[in-house]
Amino acid sequence: MNLSEPKELALVLEAFLLASGKPQSLERLMELFEEGERPEPGVFKKALTVLAKSCEGRALELKEVASGYRLQVRERYAPWVGRLWEERPQRYSRALLETLALVAYRQPITRGEIEDIRGVAVNSQIVKTLLEREWIRVVGHRDVPGRPAMFATTKAFLDHFNLKSLDELPPLAALRELQPDPALPLDDEDGVPAGLQARADLALADDDAGTEQAEPREETSFRSLLAELDSMEQGLKTDFSDLPASAESDDEGETLAEDAGELPLLH
Repeated sequence: MNLSEPKELALVLEAFLLASGKPQSLERLMELFEEGERPEPGVFKKALTVLAKSCEGRALELKEVASGYRLQVRERYAPWVGRLWEERPQRYSRALLETLALVAYRQPITRGEIEDIRGVAVNSQIVKTLLEREWIRVVGHRDVPGRPAMFATTKAFLDHFNLKSLDELPPLAALRELQPDPALPLDDEDGVPAGLQARADLALADDDAGTEQAEPREETSFRSLLAELDSMEQGLKTDFSDLPASAESDDEGETLAEDAGELPLLH
């Protein structure tokens, strides 16, 4: 086999990627060849181009993500391929997804800053889950009292969401379009019956005449959250090589304030 020929090298690279089942960097692919048979870097790139073109019109595609290259099933076939597994796909709470979005678009960010933007405390289990999945990591500590940990996304996060870099994150305007419009008010003809409304007004008046009720804390809506993120989108930091190695995470209180409801994770 002439490995200096891009078409023949492409077949070997296809075998490597199919067998590995995970992304492989160009450097790693080159290391798989003996020094005497190793093609030039330019030949590798041509072979990858040949491999990508050979996947056109097929169920497979060659995708470059943060960790390297991988062969994967095209997204259009996901509804059928998903039937291979009986278990239901993992679902994540709205609170987890909003926390992850804040880390992705506002990194590096501390837990306290996330809480300030969302308007509610961050459940410690959410941070633990994101760290265990290696979607976020500690990249340093903010130079303020308490030295809170600063979080940023990882290559595993980019790989999972099929991204090569943070530059490929969808703009916040596109995310806002996914937010459903608020429910429209009821028409007068479909309103609450007069008798029922009168009893409700009477009960409310009795409550007001009795004990004074405390106003509940208003949580930031997801639409407001996206608007705030939109103003922060400029100057996104994507390189954290200048930050010191992470130290042990500071002790943080574990206030449970999990948001109700769940949203499916889109692939």
